[in-house]
Amino acid sequence: MRVGIVGATGAVGRELVDVLGRRAFPVTSLRLFASARSAGTKTKTPFGDVTIEEFSDAAVRDLDLALLAVSGDFAKAHAPAMVAAGVTVVDNSSAFRLQDDVPLVVPEVNAAAAGDARLIANPNCTTAILVVALEPLRKAFGLKRVIVSTYQAASGAGAEGMAELERETRRVLVEGVKPENEVFRWPLAFNVIPQIDAFQPNGYTKEEMKVTWESRKIMGMPDLPISCTAVRIPTMRVHAEAVTIETERPITPEAAREVLRNAPGVKLVDDPEQGLYPMPINATGQDDVEAGRIRANPVFGDRGLDFFLCGDQLLKGAALNAVQIAERLTIKARKAA
Repeated sequence: MRVGIVGATGAVGRELVDVLGRRAFPVTSLRLFASARSAGTKTKTPFGDVTIEEFSDAAVRDLDLALLAVSGDFAKAHAPAMVAAGVTVVDNSSAFRLQDDVPLVVPEVNAAAAGDARLIANPNCTTAILVVALEPLRKAFGLKRVIVSTYQAASGAGAEGMAELERETRRVLVEGVKPENEVFRWPLAFNVIPQIDAFQPNGYTKEEMKVTWESRKIMGMPDLPISCTAVRIPTMRVHAEAVTIETERPITPEAAREVLRNAPGVKLVDDPEQGLYPMPINATGQDDVEAGRIRANPVFGDRGLDFFLCGDQLLKGAALNAVQIAERLTIKARKAA
């Protein structure tokens, strides 16, 4: 396939290049698009050296597949023209996720939703990590309500967020000064910030509501009660999530472990006595979402479960999920041919 990555110099864009190579995606030609500032720069890829091009609508018309790692506004402005030109687009932004006519896909959960669509949305990184574990539990025990608190790394704000955290941490340790902030609303170094995105009229932030809205759409449960608290923490990458669920049928930790042990995209890491549980330091660079700290929740009795997740949001939460979507489309196209 003739593949293009739009937003190739950002954190997600760079991961997309690596994931395509690592998974041996059938690329006949790879083109990388970014702003005029980066145009003309050569970069090494698993498919050879590629010169970064300045994006234009005309430049991408002859692609088979475009993977977008851009802002929602940029995607809204340019994705429809790509689709009209016959390009299949997988968009990582929030621009189209909640549109009824645009599939929102996590392949382990709802791969069939992609159908024959030319425009497919990649979910919010926190949502993707969550539903990979929720869906197999829903199938086995039913799902009545979900409460989740997220602990989200600096990379959720892109390369700029990671750079700010590293810079300000060094300043505190080396210069002994107070950390400053430009990317985040408050300094992130040696701090946690219980706000990601703008607050909504209901008191939740938009990031928190994305988890609710998108999880409902992906799992086909439009009325599922979900409450999320999203917190930014001073780690570089990997989002962590503390999850409480109430199920429709009785559930035990042992039964939940067995389900998650066999769930695609999930790695069971659950031996607390040996200090084995999900942590960002171990989940970094891993495709699977780690699940552990599985225990009965006393509030909901025999229908309650608590567990902890860690997932690399630049991979399963973004680049990996996008490439998995593209792989499904490729397989379907080959079968049709």
